[in-house]
Amino acid sequence: MPSFDIMSEVDLPSLRNAVDVANRKITGRYDFKGTDARVEQSDKLLTLHGDSEFQLEQITAILLPEMTAKKIDVRCLEYGDVQKVSGNKVKQELKVRVGVEQELAKKIVRLLKDSKLKVQAAIQGDAVRVSGAKRDILQEAIALVKKSIDDFPLQYGNFRD
Repeated sequence: MPSFDIMSEVDLPSLRNAVDVANRKITGRYDFKGTDARVEQSDKLLTLHGDSEFQLEQITAILLPEMTAKKIDVRCLEYGDVQKVSGNKVKQELKVRVGVEQELAKKIVRLLKDSKLKVQAAIQGDAVRVSGAKRDILQEAIALVKKSIDDFPLQYGNFRD
């Protein structure tokens, strides 16, 4: 019985590379000279440091195109609140969402059941396994999920016949 997995993954080495390139661009910019502007990465958490909220916006404007150039979907970022740090410094945390969250997985399963396609969807950890009788039906299921869910980056892999 053919099946495939719906998952959400981020290439962490590419993310590290994008952060490093963004930091090099930040240190080279004239308007950031003598400031504390930088991007730090710890596993699946990015922390933007700056002197003002405007600088954080500028850092984000540098970081996002670098991530896009490394083929990282920026919809995987969850923006935290801007926090005041000592003095007049600010920071913002960006959480990198990896894996299909439980609520989204339930939404995908419900979507596939309501569509009347002859597929079975099961939540397996942080992925959704979809199986059906024919490959064509699975391709219709992929098209349906792509059309319906556009606010979260999903990959379709582990296709088995």
